[in-house]
Amino acid sequence: MERLVPIVHRTPLITSSTTNKLVGKNVYFKMENQQKTGAFKYRGASFKLMQLSNDELKKGVITASAGNHAQGVAHAAAKLGVKATIFMAESTPQAKINATRAYGADVVLTGKTFQEAYEASMKKQLQSGAVYIHPFDDYDVMAGQGTIALEMLRQEDRMDTIIVPIGGGGLISGIAVAAKHVNRNIKIIGVQASGASAVYDSYHYNRVNSFTTVSTIAEGIAVKQPGRNTLPLIRDYVDNIVTVTDEEIAAAIIYMLERNKTLMEGAGAAALAALFSHGHQIKSRHCGIIVSGGNMDIGALPKIQQLADRTHSA
Repeated sequence: MERLVPIVHRTPLITSSTTNKLVGKNVYFKMENQQKTGAFKYRGASFKLMQLSNDELKKGVITASAGNHAQGVAHAAAKLGVKATIFMAESTPQAKINATRAYGADVVLTGKTFQEAYEASMKKQLQSGAVYIHPFDDYDVMAGQGTIALEMLRQEDRMDTIIVPIGGGGLISGIAVAAKHVNRNIKIIGVQASGASAVYDSYHYNRVNSFTTVSTIAEGIAVKQPGRNTLPLIRDYVDNIVTVTDEEIAAAIIYMLERNKTLMEGAGAAALAALFSHGHQIKSRHCGIIVSGGNMDIGALPKIQQLADRTHSA
């Protein structure tokens, strides 16, 4: 893990007395929206590329992404002078597409969903022989994401709970394993959008659930099925998983903009949304919140405001 130290930002852990009073807990926001490329994904991508041989790096790397993994892989590859090809769904926010191209990657827009882009990328990988960098279902990628937990516990060793957004499960798997290695009593709580809850269902009903469609403003966690490698780790190391609505996610985005002057994307707001809506069930004195990313199309803000207003009028 020490090899990542000079490469990634040690992101701030911030507090907010207003939030503490609202929820009756000491809350610590891990600001991965301030990580290089605007999201935590740079950690896992960098760590994975560090494990590859020179021969593998020469073949280039390929992946599919909802946006943040794309930027993480593109930037990590550019640092090593490696060719990166990224498949993204046609619905990916333009800001994420532009940023990925700016890091030097070849972007292929295909399919309506992440799943369709992913399947297209797998076919291309077989033809090209490039190394596949999976966005979440890879132990090296998970290990890279786990450095977040190690940093947090150095920054605040009283932390007793960490709330983590879940898409395919790479972030929470890495954080849960790393955090419990340091302190086995720490509680790890996962959060999914109610419109994309495959991991939630698989965890609570003890079967692997896959969806044909998902619907949420949090495109970074809009994943249709759990990872084959992440789900067993989640079952073993995660203490609970909850869901939040798009309205609750939107309200958390607006809250952070107004109170802490910081922009979270939908996925990045999920953990705070869970604290607000499920806080009464979360027995914690020192609670960590993973703000996983901040790459949001500013043009989406009016819609976010409308959704947030529904929570106030409800």
